[in-house]
Amino acid sequence: MKTEGEALRIERPDRQKLLGEKDRVERRGRIRQFVFGSMDGLLVPLGVVSGVAGGTGSTKAVVIAGLAEAFAGALSMGAGEYLSGKAEAQVHQSEIQDERRSIRENPAYELQEMVLLLENEGIKTADARVIAEKLQTSSRAFSTTMVQKELGIDPDPKTVRISEGFTIGASYLVGSVIPLMPYFLEPIRSALPLSIGLTFLTLIAVGVARGRIARINVLNSALEVLAVGVLTGGGGYLLGTYLPRLLGY
Repeated sequence: MKTEGEALRIERPDRQKLLGEKDRVERRGRIRQFVFGSMDGLLVPLGVVSGVAGGTGSTKAVVIAGLAEAFAGALSMGAGEYLSGKAEAQVHQSEIQDERRSIRENPAYELQEMVLLLENEGIKTADARVIAEKLQTSSRAFSTTMVQKELGIDPDPKTVRISEGFTIGASYLVGSVIPLMPYFLEPIRSALPLSIGLTFLTLIAVGVARGRIARINVLNSALEVLAVGVLTGGGGYLLGTYLPRLLGY
């Protein structure tokens, strides 16, 4: 039986585990690149191979067009994610530098801002001032808190986004293989419906994975991804089918 002192004893947090929480959440946050890359990789090539299949009736043409689109799309998506993420981080770094300069040059004004930010979170004015003054004794703690609360951004933005670019590029490439697979195995007439069906089944799988990673209802996640995929793919198909007629082509 535990004594009263033992019952009140609080276990000391693991420092390494605590400091690693940010990286853990960041890794899980790559679900955005995974879902974005997978859905684009499934739906864009589906439109390409379906259009080529219907327009040419040639399996060879479908395979060549599908592979070309898959690799070009994966490289484009990966590079775009890398460059856009780097640009975003550079903008954030510029804002952080401005904020830190203001803290150095106008410490009294920045202290008042910190008090207001803390008050906005429900802390009483007197307590907010005490907290702000305590934080100001450490320039790092004060600037980090200001950047987080005033600017709402990560105080240490990463300018190198290779892993994010790789995630979205790889997701696109893997997804783009799915609608192409039936054309390697079946005649073109039977491959087309198989390609569409396999793509929609994979959309459901992406939705399930999204639900598990995000810890949300798996069924709702799968249905949402499928619905968005069907609307997007169907809209693209209808536009590609009827727009040429409307334009007189």
